[in-house]
Amino acid sequence: MCGIAGFCNFKQNYPEKRPYWESVLTEMHKTLAHRGDDDSGICLWPKAGLSHARLSIRDIANGRQPMVRTADAASGSRTCAIAYNGEIYNTDELTPELTKLGFQFSTTSDTEVILYAYMAYGPDFVTKLNGIFSIAIWDEAKERLLLYRDRVGIKPHFYSVKDGTLVFGSEPKALFCHPDITPELTADGLREILAIGPARTPGCGVFKDMKEVVPGHYLIWDRDGLRDYRYWDLVSREHTDSYEKTVEKVSWLVRDSVRRQMISDVPVCTFLSGGIDSSIVTALAARHMQENGETLNTFSFDFTENDVYFQSNSFQPERDLPYVNIMLTHCHTNHTYLECDQRTLVDMLYTAVDAKDLPGMTDVDASLLYFCSLVAKHNKVALTGECADEIFGGYPWFYRRELMERDGFPWSADMSARTCFLAEDFCRDLHLAEYSHDRYTDTLAAVPPLPGESAGAARRRAIAYLNIKWFMQTLLDRMDRTSMYSGLEARVPLADHRIMEYVFNVPWEMKYQNGVEKTLLRDACADLLPPELLHRKKSPYPKTYHPGYEKLLAERFCSILENKNAPVTPLLDVAKAKEFVAAQKELGKPWFGQLMAGPQLMAYFIQINYWMEKYRLSL
Repeated sequence: MCGIAGFCNFKQNYPEKRPYWESVLTEMHKTLAHRGDDDSGICLWPKAGLSHARLSIRDIANGRQPMVRTADAASGSRTCAIAYNGEIYNTDELTPELTKLGFQFSTTSDTEVILYAYMAYGPDFVTKLNGIFSIAIWDEAKERLLLYRDRVGIKPHFYSVKDGTLVFGSEPKALFCHPDITPELTADGLREILAIGPARTPGCGVFKDMKEVVPGHYLIWDRDGLRDYRYWDLVSREHTDSYEKTVEKVSWLVRDSVRRQMISDVPVCTFLSGGIDSSIVTALAARHMQENGETLNTFSFDFTENDVYFQSNSFQPERDLPYVNIMLTHCHTNHTYLECDQRTLVDMLYTAVDAKDLPGMTDVDASLLYFCSLVAKHNKVALTGECADEIFGGYPWFYRRELMERDGFPWSADMSARTCFLAEDFCRDLHLAEYSHDRYTDTLAAVPPLPGESAGAARRRAIAYLNIKWFMQTLLDRMDRTSMYSGLEARVPLADHRIMEYVFNVPWEMKYQNGVEKTLLRDACADLLPPELLHRKKSPYPKTYHPGYEKLLAERFCSILENKNAPVTPLLDVAKAKEFVAAQKELGKPWFGQLMAGPQLMAYFIQINYWMEKYRLSL
């Protein structure tokens, strides 16, 4: 994994001021050094510049970037360059084809495979890739810059166009190194934060004039301007396989995805939560390591004194730790238990904003950021169980009718919960409820229809589409920024696009049987897990229930409320906010997802205030 950045303007001649523009490129990769500090590089041409911060995973000695290659074509010699962040899992299938076409490889890195695939097949080469990536390719002969993002959006890719210059980077902070790009907040950016955050509208970068390459899309920037191409999306098809055949195919796809994603020149570990998703990934990864005479490193996460303060609720019925221990007796690994205390958790709320350049999932981000920093001391690559719930239907809004039929995002339909202490004039002037509902209806309109499908089946298809395009993207953003902030590459084998394409069209009756969510996944991997774990009820990422955490949040939030110069206070009805702090918090009724309830609302506005201070944002 790495960080990429760069710029392009067809009216410029950058080498005329080479020291200056090379210093800009250098500052870009310095701001991304947390994503990879093993190496760095820059390249500057008359019309474009590329910058790269490298975390060495494949071909450690020879995979330096930006990578420049010249190849002979029918029209003559042609030079192209690439800056790339990600991993390609099917290079062994692509390399022989390219070799037959006459391309000569000097490395074993996937970077060279990508670049030659572009030179061989043109812009649509991306459809041949299985992997996670953000890619920038500069084609010197054609004078065009191409920006790619993987199908699911596992890797970030921001960009901005201003005064004829396109600037791009893995994170917004890299773009701010360019003299033309400064952080500003617009009304729509504020609506994103207040109405739908910590989610983001696909393609929205929140800051003024900042966008993100939409998952499954690529951009071409040349003298004719900017063009956006969609190369992948979910497609609705009739599912004709029997249940037995469906189980067999899902079983093969899951195993093949984990096998592919074990590819690395450095050791791979897994996150083991005690849920079925991470346990499936761990079981397969451990088996792969054992076949090679190695022992898999695994890591579990919890909070100090959660054994004392844990409170069972409908979203989080039980603790993870007992199930982690069951899995460890079933699967031999080198395991490390990690814990986070309350003060560290609160302090990391600010670091989480530094990592993401935006407010996020508060203590969910902060704790994962802390845990990843500890894991990174042992391993550079981790496999996670993320995304199974969105793909296989694990969340309660897939099957609880009152949630499934909400007229809005099912994980965040109650606007009053998130705006309870906002100033009334801001709520009125910003039309927050309308903004959220418009984004919801926009996405519903994009759901691929299946002719002849019943109303109930169509609604569940829509719920699945909403989850993949919105909720899953929020979790993937969290995973990328929290892991890469410490130079840890997180891979997501259950989000393989082949699994998504197939399971999206599997009828709900095959996914949910006898009141048990994700039955299909359980049956497909029944041989991998002990019975106690195989039949465990869904439980989300752990959070703290320690009263000391809420007390610390209240202290820091109140200090903001008492500060008339705090940038967030004009948004707030201070009297209502103080009443909220003093009231008993409802922990079992989240305002976003399953984990963000009363304490997390205070944490979210602490993050918003810090974000506005950090980037000097005014309303």
